[in-house]
Amino acid sequence: MKTIQIIIYSFLLVFSGGSLVAQETQGELKVEIESFTLDNGLKVIFHIDRSDPVVAVALTSHVGSAREKEGRTGFAHLFEHLLFLESENLGKGGLDKLSARIGGSGANGSTSRDRTNYFQTVPKDALEKMIWAEADKLGFFINTVTEPVLAKEKQVVKNEKRQRVDNSPYGHTMYVLDRNLYPADHPYSWQVIGSLEDLQNATLEDVKEFYNRWYVPNNVVLTIAGDFDKEQAKVWVDKYFAEIKKGDPIPQMEKRPVQLFETKKLYYEDNFANLPELTIAWPSVHSYHEDSYALEILANYLSQGKNAPFYQSLVEEKKLAPSVSMFDYTSELAGQFMLQVRAYDGKDLDTVLAAIEETFEKFEKDGIPEKDLKRIKAGQETRFYNGLSSVLGKGFQLAQYQIFAKDPEMINKEVGKIMAVAPEDVLMVYKKYIKDKNYVATSFVPKGQVELILENSVQAKVEEEEIVMGAEQEFDLDKEVTYQRTPSAFDRSAEPPYGEQAKVNVPKIWEEDLESGLEILGINHSEVPLVHFILEIKGGLLMEDPEKPGVSNLLANLMTKGTATKTPGELEEAIELLGANIIVFAGEENMILRASTLARNYEETMELVKEILLEPRWDEAEFALSKQQVLSMLQQQKASPNSIAANEFRKIIYGKDHILSNNNLGSEESVEKIELQDLKDYYHNFLSPNLAAFYVVGDIEKNTAVAAVKDLASAWPVKDVNLPEITVPSAPEKPVIYFYDVPGAKQSVLNIGYPALAETDEDFYKATVMNYRLGGGSFASRLTQELREGKGYTYGIRSGFTGSTLPGPFTISSGVRTNITYEALDLIKHILETYAEEFTEEDLEVTKGFMIKSNARKFETPASKLGMLQDIYNYDRDKDFVKQQEETVQNITVSEIRELARNYVDPDKMYYLVVGDAATQLDRLEQLGFGTPVLLNEEVAAEK
Repeated sequence: MKTIQIIIYSFLLVFSGGSLVAQETQGELKVEIESFTLDNGLKVIFHIDRSDPVVAVALTSHVGSAREKEGRTGFAHLFEHLLFLESENLGKGGLDKLSARIGGSGANGSTSRDRTNYFQTVPKDALEKMIWAEADKLGFFINTVTEPVLAKEKQVVKNEKRQRVDNSPYGHTMYVLDRNLYPADHPYSWQVIGSLEDLQNATLEDVKEFYNRWYVPNNVVLTIAGDFDKEQAKVWVDKYFAEIKKGDPIPQMEKRPVQLFETKKLYYEDNFANLPELTIAWPSVHSYHEDSYALEILANYLSQGKNAPFYQSLVEEKKLAPSVSMFDYTSELAGQFMLQVRAYDGKDLDTVLAAIEETFEKFEKDGIPEKDLKRIKAGQETRFYNGLSSVLGKGFQLAQYQIFAKDPEMINKEVGKIMAVAPEDVLMVYKKYIKDKNYVATSFVPKGQVELILENSVQAKVEEEEIVMGAEQEFDLDKEVTYQRTPSAFDRSAEPPYGEQAKVNVPKIWEEDLESGLEILGINHSEVPLVHFILEIKGGLLMEDPEKPGVSNLLANLMTKGTATKTPGELEEAIELLGANIIVFAGEENMILRASTLARNYEETMELVKEILLEPRWDEAEFALSKQQVLSMLQQQKASPNSIAANEFRKIIYGKDHILSNNNLGSEESVEKIELQDLKDYYHNFLSPNLAAFYVVGDIEKNTAVAAVKDLASAWPVKDVNLPEITVPSAPEKPVIYFYDVPGAKQSVLNIGYPALAETDEDFYKATVMNYRLGGGSFASRLTQELREGKGYTYGIRSGFTGSTLPGPFTISSGVRTNITYEALDLIKHILETYAEEFTEEDLEVTKGFMIKSNARKFETPASKLGMLQDIYNYDRDKDFVKQQEETVQNITVSEIRELARNYVDPDKMYYLVVGDAATQLDRLEQLGFGTPVLLNEEVAAEK
């Protein structure tokens, strides 16, 4: 992927012009789309949704890792990166530079086994610009790729692999599993991201061959979804795409389902794992196979929730693991049914496997009850509606159906297939694909704990990268390169003008203050028949005993584990039968209950919320289980460089005795000490309606929404609670560098910053504006442009202010390849030192363009609307604060930005934390001039 972003494709996406058209009696849905094909083979799909003044544009090429050559694995993904860098008519910076100016969501992309896509949501007035830009990628790109550009992007992708795979606990699991599940000549036997060696061996000739083969109109789908004029869009699509030449015919790849002739068991001692993990894969079916719908329900029933057979057996009864994961992973050519269990410390994986087999036998005898099938389908209905929240998601799904189902109208049929699954179908697919069938099982265990692996496992072969100083290929991006431009019937170098300006309408907000002190804020959002709401209560970690942190987190966990009148399983079932979802979690300054439900079931869902909040069960067994699960999470964090960095940086920022220096999960020592009475004391002393606010967004009238909240508040006792006064340490007088040793780390995780501003500070928003070009603007930022695009040091880097009602830290965070740790820090230091003086009028123009134009996307989803309501309540903002922020941006000057930068991003008043390999990197950091680095885990180093 181009940036660190996960895109989830919901197979339940269905939509029609911003409103749903459903025929529930037949279990069918009618969706209005329009599609056509240009003479060169480009397939175009339109969907109109006028709910917000935005348009999503996605270009999807039917090429992924499955269409690579052996020895050039990871090439499709490498190519995805290259396509963002430059094109003939957009120039250097390509779509990234354009995106910043037009207020886009950020040009991004992703690669799978079978397709690569490029996508962005923009204000509606920028649609022609996006069509122009996407066409430039498809027909006017390849000449701009040079040897230095390719060398640099190889480093970026290799950094991505290190971050996602090599430097991550259990990161090699899928590599081991797929190599043994699929034959060596099967295109799914290698990983999408490929191998470091293959990436390094990719040549410029490979790039050109790949582009000319796969990036042709007859292998691409263009989807446009949102608020636009279809006839005008057709004219633009024809103008910019029609003259791009058709490529050679591309034959369809045949399905290649896998048949295993024996069960394979493999193990690996993982340098970053603290717990044993068992992963099992059975060959299953390709995407949209008739059996895939029942397999998905089988996975859901067996593994998800308190009533799931695997949860009841492995988690509650045998206490082998905190959870069980199961899913059907389908792709275009084949599929794999996956089961994964990360067991508790010291648990033998043979014991885990025995429990799995025992549970399967019970399921075969009992099958799936009708009530559970109904419960799962209710959840699918809610997920279906949730999938309608963004035009980008709609564009993704249309392309998915076109490429893999060969029919975008499949969107009108698939929900019916899901709803048609019967109990006997679920049992049938179990017997057909799981029962007594061969599988591949991997045992990933901590170093030195081979006794925990499955019996008769063989050691897996995994190539580990060595840390070698100066081993990376050099490149010079400043060298001027000329190339022959691709001819066109018109001047494509002229950027198209904006269309009619997108009018941003701030949603109408209603509010109600109750006698108890509870405040209600709401927005009517009737695009889909859902209601989303949040109950926020001030407190969280701030209210805890500093000697025993983790109480509020455990209380939040326990609140959905039954009520006085419902067992944990009965409560979960009641929630799911309503098509609802209710979660409770604790943060540093609050506890939050977040829920969504079908609009018709809002009042019944609120009755359950009332039970959860006011009638706790205080289940001793669930409390013990929650403690065990939290302890397991804490143990896992100790093995993850990113988690280590977050936890250690918190201590550095606040000081070890400050309440906010604690992980809100607590520590292993504090969690062990917490008793159920501690949770009861917190509940009775601190949860009060006068510290609470209720935010609601959805297809519901104010009176209906308020009535249910009043019913809750009238039964909720008001308490006299004094919120503690919290002081936050000031910035250091001089820089200090800290190092946490993770021997053999393939990357160094960097966290740089200091205690900065509260969100309520008058400079906070201005400082955020200042930070856009520093590190808040993704590919528009100097940090990204210099460390990633200029040097290839990292896969991603960002900076930002994260204050609340209390001052929070300014932070720069990144993962860089180990052997340039000093060089990366030195470059960051230089950027901070020069940022104020080098900030220009052009920088300000780009910042203003993005921060004002991006407001067209500000209120697209229910989640964004809920976030706006939270900001209004927590920071005492006016309802039109977004307009006020626009005015701030319009009026800010270069001199103000420079002064803000001098005040708030001074590199000589920051802490620098590195989590990496001390043996090769620690001593080098003295060159930064910040003194001798402080080794945070000297006892580890002493043992080396």
